Amino acid sequence: MKQKDYHNQWIGVDLDGTLAHYDRYRGDDYVGLPIEPMVEKVKGFIKDGYEVRIFTARKPHPAIRRWCKAHIGQVLKITNFKDPGIIAFYDDRAVGVKRNKGEVFSADNEKQVKL
Repeated sequence: MKQKDYHNQWIGVDLDGTLAHYDRYRGDDYVGLPIEPMVEKVKGFIKDGYEVRIFTARKPHPAIRRWCKAHIGQVLKITNFKDPGIIAFYDDRAVGVKRNKGEVFSADNEKQVKL
């Protein structure tokens, strides 16, 4: 498949609880086991030419880079900042909101977030 040019567009994917299993904080050196459906989705995005970044509250750490290399096959950029290039964000705590409406996409999605 031909690589696409997305002009600095990128997809953000949360690490803990989205890409890697998370039950509690175990230190900066620990990243949980991969959550295979999301890892495969990320690999598909990369194959389709998208830039994917780890979007996490954690500080960039060698353990995250090693985890990416081992489970995704390459080291991804790590950030905790959004910029106008982000086109999608995958996160276990996010609630999707309709642009310019203030309405959530799904009440089920909102219920799974512990408030």
